[in-house]
Amino acid sequence: MLEPLFRGLFDSDLVVVISVADFLLCMGTSLILGFLLSFAYMVRTRYTKSFVITLALLPAVVCVVIMMVNGNVGTGVAVAGTFSLVRFRSVPGTAKEICALFLAMGAGLITGMGYLAFALLFTVIMCAMLLLCSQLDFGAQKNRETYKTFTVTIPEDLDYTGVFDDIFQEYTLSHHLACVKTTNMGSLFRLTYYVTLRDIGKEKEMIDKIRCRNGNLEISVSQQETIAAEL
Repeated sequence: MLEPLFRGLFDSDLVVVISVADFLLCMGTSLILGFLLSFAYMVRTRYTKSFVITLALLPAVVCVVIMMVNGNVGTGVAVAGTFSLVRFRSVPGTAKEICALFLAMGAGLITGMGYLAFALLFTVIMCAMLLLCSQLDFGAQKNRETYKTFTVTIPEDLDYTGVFDDIFQEYTLSHHLACVKTTNMGSLFRLTYYVTLRDIGKEKEMIDKIRCRNGNLEISVSQQETIAAEL
């Protein structure tokens, strides 16, 4: 009885109109799969509230897009693909975030084509793989705690080229100067080093020697992030 209300203005009699019941069934399934993907993504992952909500709702959005193009998969994928680009135009996304978005789009695409059982099977298998990889810590670097980022401030009259090389050679397996930045109206240099420590227990001893060399100016030590994980 409500079917005429949901017909398009430009639909002809030859166009098959999606029934309200089928529309709600596909959309409801997409929402369930989206929340399932979101819960799987949140396991042992640093995430933001906005991204998790987006991941939960994205399959339903893709599903509706696919249904509204009347089965034209090429047009549907082209339109739905624009949604995945919005998140990464200004903020860099990690490889895992991009993978999660494509999983959500895939679940929505399968649901929009009407294959609800395949969509559920796809989501369950991929969520199981995400959880398994997270549980096994697959791909994690060994001894990651030894990878450090040192930010050292030195006075402008101190030549930063190789100024700490002897200290780094004693306490690190490898090191390189990643960034040089002037600060305090050019009176100071801020050096950023990526180092791999020989012994994590001698970190303070190494910092004390650097303090003697840089005139007890500011030194910052942080866990080194894997920049290559960002796409």
